[in-house]
Amino acid sequence: MAGPNTSGGTDGDDAPPLLGRTIVVTRPREQSKELAALIETAGGLPLFFPVLEILDAEDLRPFKAIIAGLDTFDIAIFISPTAVRKAMNLILAQRALPASLRVAAIGKGSARELKHFGVARVISPTERFDSEHLLALPDFQSVDGRRIVIFRGDGGRETLGDTLTSRGARVEYAECYRRARPHADAGELLRPWARGELDAITVTSGEGLHNLYDMVGKLGQQWLKNTPIFVFHERIAEKAARLGLQQVVVTGPGDDGLYRGLIAWFKSSGAATARDGHE
Repeated sequence: MAGPNTSGGTDGDDAPPLLGRTIVVTRPREQSKELAALIETAGGLPLFFPVLEILDAEDLRPFKAIIAGLDTFDIAIFISPTAVRKAMNLILAQRALPASLRVAAIGKGSARELKHFGVARVISPTERFDSEHLLALPDFQSVDGRRIVIFRGDGGRETLGDTLTSRGARVEYAECYRRARPHADAGELLRPWARGELDAITVTSGEGLHNLYDMVGKLGQQWLKNTPIFVFHERIAEKAARLGLQQVVVTGPGDDGLYRGLIAWFKSSGAATARDGHE
């Protein structure tokens, strides 16, 4: 996956690298603006089709009990930008973060959100942004006896909590929102797909990928198998392969990684085949 210019600009008289390309953005609607804006700067057309919906937790009493006892925790870990926004708004409505509480985040987006809430010092990976790379940091090697709270949505991967527990930490989950599959009109994708007007799809979670696969139905699944799917983690790519998707591009992390991956793809020699297979 190569391209001479991944900045999003133009080379001399070259057209914008995503000019005329329709890129499906599947992030939850409230999280999709940044990626959509990047696509537009490169001349592309973002098509919104959220495959996850973020809802309030059905019962916040356990969460509020954890907030009341935050002084007893040593480290707080935030799983996602959504977890930061949901949790911090609820926390600050009740109290301030304890000065002694160390704060960690898995990704750059989460760390950036925490800074918006006035949390200046955040433990976070500097390269790949996932549970495994957070666990590899020195701060999480000797956690025997430490109390750690993980702010997240309902469910999700257990790797982080299980590993910290195996290292002797006492882990609690603070679930402050829940995810659901939206009730969407699949025709929003099927109609432009049938006209050969969908060039690529961005997917940012394994759960979202499975939702997308189910939401588009049998006809859409056949087109999905031959449409370039852009993901920013190998774990999502592995799930895509198990579903039989044939053009999966792993990019750098975050929205910027997806954006640069899209540009590199469409500036490469393989871009001419992007619409093949469903016309």
